[in-house]
Amino acid sequence: MARVLILVGSPRRAGNSAAMAAAAGEGAAAAGHSPAVRHLDDHIANFLRDCRSCRTPDGNCSIGDGYRALFLDDFLPAEAVVLCTPIYWYGMSAQSKAFFDRMFCYYSASFPGSPEVVARMQGKRLGLILASEETYPGAESGIVHQFQEYARYTHSAFVGTVRGIGNARSEVAKDPRDPLAAARRLGAEIMERSYTDYRLDTPRSPKVWS
Repeated sequence: MARVLILVGSPRRAGNSAAMAAAAGEGAAAAGHSPAVRHLDDHIANFLRDCRSCRTPDGNCSIGDGYRALFLDDFLPAEAVVLCTPIYWYGMSAQSKAFFDRMFCYYSASFPGSPEVVARMQGKRLGLILASEETYPGAESGIVHQFQEYARYTHSAFVGTVRGIGNARSEVAKDPRDPLAAARRLGAEIMERSYTDYRLDTPRSPKVWS
């Protein structure tokens, strides 16, 4: 059983991102994993500041919201993380971006627990779920690129993306590609999906599937 953290970066509790996040959690639970859905609005009230002037004398972050508990108690112990965000201006939501930006407070060498944080940030299985009202394929490309670079930077496995089309609340249920089913599959398969990221000298079989 794996701990699967599902982060919802939309401010809308009954929106399309939240609907697909719930579906991913259902899939993870059905596969025997332990999912936890967290709405970033509940934990993040501030953006990243200048750590040189913001840290307390003992090196801890002085921003008084719920990010510390979310990051240390939910994110670091998770074996898999799924980010669910709407596409805003062809990028992830501000809440989602702030989640990644605020990590700096804890992996920076000026944080007392930095070595452990750096070690525990690595090697996760990652999934991305996107919601948008437009069907233009390129709308997701900026977020996918940013997320895949985060995955590679942390030696993590980016195993899948789901995108649902809808504007009204939970309208993704009407998307003929059935993104809710795809989100359930992502949640269920996140620990088992094949992941390869070849380099020129990577040993590999001439076949992809056995």
